Amino acid sequence: MSNSVAVVLLLVGAAFDLAGCIGLVRLPDVYNRLQAGTKCVTLGTCLILAGTALLAHCPACSVKAVLCLLFALLTSPTAAHALARGARITGVPLWEGSVVDQWEPESREASEGEPRR
Repeated sequence: MSNSVAVVLLLVGAAFDLAGCIGLVRLPDVYNRLQAGTKCVTLGTCLILAGTALLAHCPACSVKAVLCLLFALLTSPTAAHALARGARITGVPLWEGSVVDQWEPESREASEGEPRR
């Protein structure tokens, strides 16, 4: 039973990793690409590591897989946040099809006369 669960986890994890990689290639700007890189790839990697922990015949290997899973859960969102913040600070523009810029300076909104949302 655990072998079939492990195989399902591995396959679903690989599918999420594939979707994340396609998103990295297809999405239009750095901010959208970070979404694909953090959400899909983090979930896919964690599922693959969980499947590996279940499938491993060595308890030490299972513990290492779980430790790697926890490390990926902690570092991937933190790294993506740092990259997005760095991109924003250095002035990397949003995709021209973006609808809302939540970090637009308030002074620009006030000068345009638009009500604040």
